[in-house]
Amino acid sequence: MANEAWLVGVPIPPSQVHAIPAELGPEDGARRYAAVLADVASFDLVLLGLGEDGHTASLFPGHDAALAADAPDAVPVLAAPKPPPLRVSLSARRLSRAKHVFFLIAGADKTSAVQRWRAGEAVPAAFIRPTRGIDAFVVPNGSP
Repeated sequence: MANEAWLVGVPIPPSQVHAIPAELGPEDGARRYAAVLADVASFDLVLLGLGEDGHTASLFPGHDAALAADAPDAVPVLAAPKPPPLRVSLSARRLSRAKHVFFLIAGADKTSAVQRWRAGEAVPAAFIRPTRGIDAFVVPNGSP
């Protein structure tokens, strides 16, 4: 989806685009992606969204292993509370190593999650802490 919507129109070499092999299943996909990431020091840009429960990048409340400071770069996600239940995600630790992190948050249903995050609540998005900080673009009543 990212390729069709955005990457085909920008001059990023394919060798710098690292798609998650989720089709392999959570465990194999995470293992394979971790091997790919071993040669990638950091991402230049990570673009994230925010769910109404404060989740981002398949990092859901109650799935704390992927939020830990010692989590591996790629993590299997089992029993996600939103479909699909089986996923592969980057850990909060790995996402925090990105040079730039942008959150694009749209819709009134995200207002409570944004407020909880801003108040310092430990929603999953709050565990992403790059050294340069994050930029959050919030459109409360529609799409960007």
